[in-house]
Amino acid sequence: MPKQIAPLSATAVQNAKPKAKDYKMFDGQGLFLSVTRTGGKLWRMKYYFHGKEGLLSFGAFPAITVADARQRRDEAKKLLANGVDPKETKKALKAAQLDCNANSFEVIAREWHTKFAPTWSDSHAYWVLRRLEQYVFPDIGTRPISELRGIDILRVLNRIEKVALETAHRVKFMIGQIFRYAVGSGRAERDWTADLKGQLQPRSQKHHPAITDTTEVAGLMRAIDTFTGTYPVKCALQLSPLVFLRPGELRKAEWSEFDLDAAEWNIPIERLKLKKRIKEERKGEKHLVPLAKQAVAILTDLKALTGSGKYVFPGARTTQKPMSDMAINAALARMGYKGEMTAHGFRATARTILDDVEELSISPDIIEHQLAHAVKDPNGRAYNRTSKLPQRRKMMQRWADYLDELKAGAKVIPINNAA
Repeated sequence: MPKQIAPLSATAVQNAKPKAKDYKMFDGQGLFLSVTRTGGKLWRMKYYFHGKEGLLSFGAFPAITVADARQRRDEAKKLLANGVDPKETKKALKAAQLDCNANSFEVIAREWHTKFAPTWSDSHAYWVLRRLEQYVFPDIGTRPISELRGIDILRVLNRIEKVALETAHRVKFMIGQIFRYAVGSGRAERDWTADLKGQLQPRSQKHHPAITDTTEVAGLMRAIDTFTGTYPVKCALQLSPLVFLRPGELRKAEWSEFDLDAAEWNIPIERLKLKKRIKEERKGEKHLVPLAKQAVAILTDLKALTGSGKYVFPGARTTQKPMSDMAINAALARMGYKGEMTAHGFRATARTILDDVEELSISPDIIEHQLAHAVKDPNGRAYNRTSKLPQRRKMMQRWADYLDELKAGAKVIPINNAA
């Protein structure tokens, strides 16, 4: 007859102290507590399957209570009664869990990001992962991607939609790319975002606000000249329509990049907003910006104030950093142009008017070269810093003169009357 063992009490387990050697405290039916020399209290169960002894581990006290350990013992005994080895079942469940973890949405999303991020700009790669970490992973990151369905994704998107509609659309696009990547590697059946068309509110067709009417541009130029903010911000406003650059490229300008005698600004290709692949291909190159005499005059005056430092447009709080990315937009808002004009909008202003006003006689490919877009030459080669340089110099000076004519109130041909 089997020896009767008194069940362990929670107090006895709690008060069990380590000894010189590991020892066991039995609870009955194969369950015991192993108390180690270092003070660990580990639940174990000895059993026999087809005449062979086996040992199960249930975890450590107090995370696993006495009641928890007994429940796991009883579950193991049911498996034994049905001719199933509980240890093999535990291994199978663990393997299944590992497989689920390896194929979770977050694991696959990060794998996708790692593979394609080198082809993106640094800022794009950052924001893709940031949005996934902020909006998606907390909800569905741990779930196997093969188990996710359209309704799961829609719940995530609806939560984002309530606070940021544009972000919801961008996240939907990213999730679709991740699903298509998983389909290609055999870890998902299909892209469920394809079923969600029309489920989100339509995104607003919004571009960077820009003034392109010549009469309004004239007023803007006069307003800039009367701006009463800090001198570096005023100079940045004056230069913005003259150089065709993105706001970040302008505000991070360094004095070492300028040759005012040659009327040139050579910007390292790494600072342009280009795909990482293109930056790698053109590593070490510079984007040449010919400077009109008006731009040289602005920079010459500004150099007397900020020329001893690194940045042309230093920050208001420290000269060790460039001005804030909101400085120009904030200045435009103060001038009354909020919602009508942005720092980025100066590029659209120049592109539109240069292309549409016949009297300027500017070829579109010259404009595109100066905008640092990916223009190919007749031999299929990518943009070269010196290509069409004489034409670009002429265009930059003609554009600056044209803006002065507008500002002075000279008679100009409206765009809608241009050929």
